[in-house]
Amino acid sequence: MTRPKNDNVQINISIPPKWKKELENLARIYSVEEGKTITFLDLMCRGIQEK
Repeated sequence: MTRPKNDNVQINISIPPKWKKELENLARIYSVEEGKTITFLDLMCRGIQEK
């Protein structure tokens, strides 16, 4: 039996440590504003989806 195809695509990228730190700070701010936990990866996904 084969596995059903998935629409998700995995992409491996590297970002500078300074960018990661800034994204983590922004994620904390968004978490407070939205009342739920948001990670820096969530922010990256949002940015990609908007483009």
